[in-house]
Amino acid sequence: MPESTLLAAALGVVGGALAVGLVVFLRRIVLASKELGTDAERATYQTLHLASRAAKHLRGGGGEAEVLRAGRHLRALLGCESLAIVDRTGRVTVDGDDAVRAVAADLAAAAIASGKPQVQRHLSIGASETDAIVAPVLGSAGPFGAIVAFSTPVRAGLVRATGEVADWVAAQVELGELDASRTALAEAEVRALRAQISPHFIYNSLNAIASFINTDPAKARELVLEFADFTRYSFRRHGDFTTVAEELRSIDSYLRLERARFGDRLTVTLQIAPEVLSTVVPFLSIQPLVENAVRHGLESKEGGGRIAITAADSGAFAELTVEDDGVGIDPETLARALAGDPSTGEHVGLRNVDARLRQVYGDEHGLVVETNVGAGTLVRMRVPKAGPKRDGRTTP
Repeated sequence: MPESTLLAAALGVVGGALAVGLVVFLRRIVLASKELGTDAERATYQTLHLASRAAKHLRGGGGEAEVLRAGRHLRALLGCESLAIVDRTGRVTVDGDDAVRAVAADLAAAAIASGKPQVQRHLSIGASETDAIVAPVLGSAGPFGAIVAFSTPVRAGLVRATGEVADWVAAQVELGELDASRTALAEAEVRALRAQISPHFIYNSLNAIASFINTDPAKARELVLEFADFTRYSFRRHGDFTTVAEELRSIDSYLRLERARFGDRLTVTLQIAPEVLSTVVPFLSIQPLVENAVRHGLESKEGGGRIAITAADSGAFAELTVEDDGVGIDPETLARALAGDPSTGEHVGLRNVDARLRQVYGDEHGLVVETNVGAGTLVRMRVPKAGPKRDGRTTP
């Protein structure tokens, strides 16, 4: 075969292979574009993605680094040339040309005073001119600040988008403040529980220990160690959560000290499922229920009584109950106490534990209390074995 014929055949093979490769390549591009969705779907995804990333930083407490990261995502969301975020103190955080910082605070102050978005044109920024849209960030209790989007020229769509973003930013900041207030409330409730424990229980425990110093020094020494273990746990300075096992260990020390005071008048039974011992629960959530049973159920009952503590495995939940056969509680008084009525003056432990459980897991996980005067009291708490998130919801 002539060389020219061979060359033509070779070129034909190569050309065919290139054509097939091109078809395969183009087919992959088409399939990939289909997987990414329509233009509208891709735009929706990009918007939600940027908003989600900005929200995390807007709820982060308002630190300069957090605001700067949020501004980066908000600028991309709006598609403006530069973006300034001005907080209620006048602090300016800029993403883009830092020269806009010189006018951002004054622009924000004017928009906050008017309470409405404003458009400013032909602003001198360095050696150039630009336009700006200024939208106040208004919360339910007052202004948080303003966002200033710089762009040339200003488009009607950008004006509307900046106003909507400012409203959305206000909602995120309020959610962040709500999370912070919930955390502060939970910490205050733990402090209230500790304050409740300290005066009453410490006084009685020290009296009980003192009564054994001369008659039974070994018993007094044992009680001192139990007292140290209990107070070390109760007044620890770290951790909002603990496990059922740790809580029960503290309860055991508490009851040993109370038995030293009550003697044979106090009987305690425990029925604990091993499967729930590792369940994470709010710190000081079970012990106050036991203390409530002792203080308000058995102390004033002639002849003492019995306390039964159970921790049962109930599928995805751990069910814990504390029951006593003491004097019981008037249901109306109990309802007022759980509602936070300060005139009741008692059952602070029940009220605080109920509030914390609802805050961490939701209202459906508040305490269930069965009681009546002269009929004893049963308190039940049901918590997810998956454990709590730090933001107050359960996680696997």
